[in-house]
Amino acid sequence: MGGVSIILQAIRNRNRYYSPSEFQSSFAPISTLWYNRFAMQRKIQGALTCYTFDSLDRYNIIHAISTRHGGISPAPFETLNLSRHVGDTPTNVEENIRRLHIPLGLDVTTTVDASQAQADCIATVGAEHRGTRIKDVDALITNVPNIPLLLRFADCVPILFFDPVQRAIGVAHAGWRGTVMQIATKTAQAIFDTYGTRPHDLIACIAPSIGPCCYRVGDQVIARARDAFQNADELLISLTDGGIHFDLWQANASQLRALGVEQIEMANICTAHHTVDFYSWRAEKSKTGRFGAIIAITND
Repeated sequence: MGGVSIILQAIRNRNRYYSPSEFQSSFAPISTLWYNRFAMQRKIQGALTCYTFDSLDRYNIIHAISTRHGGISPAPFETLNLSRHVGDTPTNVEENIRRLHIPLGLDVTTTVDASQAQADCIATVGAEHRGTRIKDVDALITNVPNIPLLLRFADCVPILFFDPVQRAIGVAHAGWRGTVMQIATKTAQAIFDTYGTRPHDLIACIAPSIGPCCYRVGDQVIARARDAFQNADELLISLTDGGIHFDLWQANASQLRALGVEQIEMANICTAHHTVDFYSWRAEKSKTGRFGAIIAITND
């Protein structure tokens, strides 16, 4: 990636889907793990650690899911916090973002990011947006080479998109609101409409985020999920803690399958159970940083 030598360490994540033993014993998962044909890779260069998807690596697509390792931020943001809006200093965040770009071989001055709104707005990124922040959107798409797309997360679901035929990419931020507002559907449809992508060509990667093991929800979310999904009974899971848990992973994957997207890679890593690597708004009681999902195409 970017000509930089990175140590690769294969991580097989399928078992992480059922982190607590009670989750494993109380819920028989629907038969949708067939599409997880790949496994994420954990990549380390010095202090910096990130994860990538096999289904994108096989096309040499520059991308990463950053972790909390390799930056300079102090607690509770230790150490690679990428957000200026959580209480960390702008100087720390600027340096952390620079450190993320270096091993990927990306120019930080060309990256496009967004001020996210927990909704369903999507921006089509052109050459004129190079190096800018787009306000109030939760997904970015482009087919312009050498413009990295970056969004930030701490439990919400990152979704990366790539069409190897039309050479188009995207990244979406799916919290519970974005999920019930069909952000995955709308981002994929925007890629179809804008770049002529065919559903069977599109690769979608659902990155580390809060899992159904940990995402207990209340009446408002339950009602919205039931309104949004015909298969809500499969996505709203009763566990032995007496609560209802919302499966954001499958909620977003089911949207993509309904569009005919067949190539879906699931991380199956719960951020709330893996705060050693990831920031978790829920597990850390909102006092935490943000990790990033970044993707770019080149002229190669």
